[in-house]
Amino acid sequence: MDPIVLAAGTALVMAMATDAWQSDREGAVALWRRNRPEPADAVETELMEARRDGDADTEQALVGSWQVRLQQLLRADPSLVQEIKRMVDEVLTPALEPTDQARVGSLVMEATASGHGRVYQAGRAQTIHEC
Repeated sequence: MDPIVLAAGTALVMAMATDAWQSDREGAVALWRRNRPEPADAVETELMEARRDGDADTEQALVGSWQVRLQQLLRADPSLVQEIKRMVDEVLTPALEPTDQARVGSLVMEATASGHGRVYQAGRAQTIHEC
């Protein structure tokens, strides 16, 4: 998944808890209106409803969901990478607390395993039970 998509999905969901959520939501919806206007109203409704849930498990699920949606948008039009980056840098990230801003900028994880090697990565808590 494109690193900017990982950052954008995370920043979008983290921004839901801020006082600037209305303008951040409008910025995200504007991205859809300009590039895929058909689902823009549904995107706006989902973003309005998502803020109401507010628990950690729901937040993590939303991050993944929005990362997938943004990746699909980027695959349909790769030239949108700069517009998504601008949304993250100029709209979403500035609304976050400094510690949350650092989380948005440090989300790229890469791993390689060969043979019988294992790789475990997580953006949050992870529990592994091996037999």
